[in-house]
Amino acid sequence: MKILVLNASPKGGNSTTVHTALYLQALHPEHQFTVVPVGQRIKRYEKDFAPLRAELEQADLLLFCYPVYTFIAPYQLHRLIELIKADGVDLSGKFASQITTSKHFYDVTAHRYVEENCFDLGLRVVRGLSADMDDLLTEQGQRDARNFFDQLVFSCEHGLFVTPPARAPQREKTVYQPVLPTVPKAAGKDVVIVTNCAPEDENLHNMIADFRAALPLESRVVNLREFPFDGGCLGCFGCAVTGRCVYKDGFDEFLRTKIQNADAFVYAFTISDHYTHSSFKCYDDRQFCNGHRTVTQGKPIAYLISGNYQYESNLRMIVEGRAEVGGNYLCGVATDEGDTTAELRTLANELVFALDKKLSRPANFYGVGGMKIFRDLIYVMQGMMKADHKFYKEHGIYDFPQKQKKRILQMKLVGALISIPSVQKKMKGQMNQYIIGPYQKVVEAAAKSSASTSNLPEKDFAQV
Repeated sequence: MKILVLNASPKGGNSTTVHTALYLQALHPEHQFTVVPVGQRIKRYEKDFAPLRAELEQADLLLFCYPVYTFIAPYQLHRLIELIKADGVDLSGKFASQITTSKHFYDVTAHRYVEENCFDLGLRVVRGLSADMDDLLTEQGQRDARNFFDQLVFSCEHGLFVTPPARAPQREKTVYQPVLPTVPKAAGKDVVIVTNCAPEDENLHNMIADFRAALPLESRVVNLREFPFDGGCLGCFGCAVTGRCVYKDGFDEFLRTKIQNADAFVYAFTISDHYTHSSFKCYDDRQFCNGHRTVTQGKPIAYLISGNYQYESNLRMIVEGRAEVGGNYLCGVATDEGDTTAELRTLANELVFALDKKLSRPANFYGVGGMKIFRDLIYVMQGMMKADHKFYKEHGIYDFPQKQKKRILQMKLVGALISIPSVQKKMKGQMNQYIIGPYQKVVEAAAKSSASTSNLPEKDFAQV
């Protein structure tokens, strides 16, 4: 096969990820590998796409190689997908797969993003390989890479690929017209609307206008398309040591003084290529100047989204996951799919309520799982990521289970007891009651507290 390795890492040949592809190339001289550093050449392809088009047309298999950046693929790959679609090169019927490296932090959303765009291009998708950073250095990691490639070749030879999901139905494109009157504005809170609204994004522009009209707080708009980015994140880790980006475009100060100092954040974009225009992904990636620190924790966020949001399950997961990992209260998402006016008015009220009440909610799996991955990563890399390490220590994020000595001892004692046959016999049928007992006491205490303050009779929760 002619295998085109699309190395989307900004590090080019210094990429950890591409070395897995190079390892497979070394093992399989019977296949023709062509490795193209598309991540480093993205500006070149914006000017002249013809050289890459020729490589794409000649390939039997496209192998996307990239590190996972902020829930998805790097900005450079987002931009590449835009260029491929804009060029119109016919890739239908070719096979595609992917290799990524990460700490498995939302690697699933990154893979699904690439798969969804491959489906758009008519490619036959084979499930990719998600490797940890050091996997290629281990025997098991090398074995996993070899097994992945064997399965990939087998799938290509036998016509096996992932079944594309059902597409969203075509709906009539209607232009939302702003209709909401401007309500009086209270001072004291700063709400920033971060958008990449383009002149042609008429619906989004009008949604922003109506949301600001309905919001009883002062707000301001920051349009990312107006910021002079020098480029996407280079993955150089320079900011991990210095706290400053190697680019001299002033993004660090812009981020910290124009956006992160706000009391609440509203993100507004039009869906494009199953996310939004790459300008927003450039912004996402460049925020690595904050390292892995949840610097906006406790501040509410909301979204204004134009497009078929209800059919973008991966995007919905990203929206929720970002809020959970960041420790932000997600007020909701207003779209132009239904009663847009009502959704905008409701979202404005929810944002004010969240600010007034300082709302928060316990993290779900998205938040707990994501932060535990970062916790373990930063603990190991504390010598390099000093600012992250200090932040995690100060905020009690190093909550390692092995330090819960009392709880571990209790569980060992319980385990020893219930392993005794006589105890098992005595406890038969009563285990659930033992487990639920402490919870019932909490409920009963709450009922007593409520009754004492309201002069109502106590409920017998045992009978409920």
